[in-house]
Amino acid sequence: MDINLPLILVLLVFVSGLVWLYDLVFLAAKRQAAIDAVDSQFDQAQLDEESKQQVYRQAKEVAAREPLAVEYSKSFFPVLLIVLVLRSFIAEPFQIPSGSMIPTLKIGDFILVNKFTYGIRLPVIRNKIIDVNEPERGDVMVFFPPHRPDTYYIKRVIGMPGDEVRYVNNVLFINGEKQPQKLLASLPPGNPQFQLLKETVGDVEHDMRKHVVPGRLSINGRWVVPEGHYFMMGDNRDNSSDSRDWGPVSQDAIVGKAFAVWMHWDSFFSLPSFSSAGTIQ
Repeated sequence: MDINLPLILVLLVFVSGLVWLYDLVFLAAKRQAAIDAVDSQFDQAQLDEESKQQVYRQAKEVAAREPLAVEYSKSFFPVLLIVLVLRSFIAEPFQIPSGSMIPTLKIGDFILVNKFTYGIRLPVIRNKIIDVNEPERGDVMVFFPPHRPDTYYIKRVIGMPGDEVRYVNNVLFINGEKQPQKLLASLPPGNPQFQLLKETVGDVEHDMRKHVVPGRLSINGRWVVPEGHYFMMGDNRDNSSDSRDWGPVSQDAIVGKAFAVWMHWDSFFSLPSFSSAGTIQ
């Protein structure tokens, strides 16, 4: 089962903020009264002796001591709130778990996703509250697919609302227009199994990979994208579960636009690499 990090973060912020508020309203006044009582008790005393000063400091420290839950809440609440705001409304980091976007994104790439470019959405419930921009053809987008509504997926926007998308023998047609492909390499040399190409989708040129023998989802398909939906495909066309398999993605399921790779880390026992850091095309 996937861990719902946004929900956990929201709950932590809510609980720590509630504890802090409870302390401010109900407990802080009692501590201040106890501190005042200590000050009053020692007001007439002579505190010139070190021993008496030490007793006074200890008594005041005991009176001012916060409950452990309050102390932790005050420490963590500002940090958690900042993380929640940044992660929900500005940018969120993700790690690529599969090879469906090879060669654009590799397994182990750590990416940043712009959370506001497609509109401001509330965390957890995902309702859009402020419109900003709409997805554009060729964008690399993070979303929740219709068959797994609680799992993050990342693919490229191929079809816009109202488009007719056809994919025939690994060649893409949008509204009857063939999308150009330029061969870069056939690998492995001598007995090629797949090809690396430059594909132009709308105004965006990007790398893609396809098998020499088209896979099940690449032989012949035609789809019309409903209003309010987007047709998504992986750049590794014959190793990608995408809209060809489970249908278009609703605009309500959008998470954000992937815009940068900032690190690559193969495994826990390897060293992170920053050689592939850069913008995502």
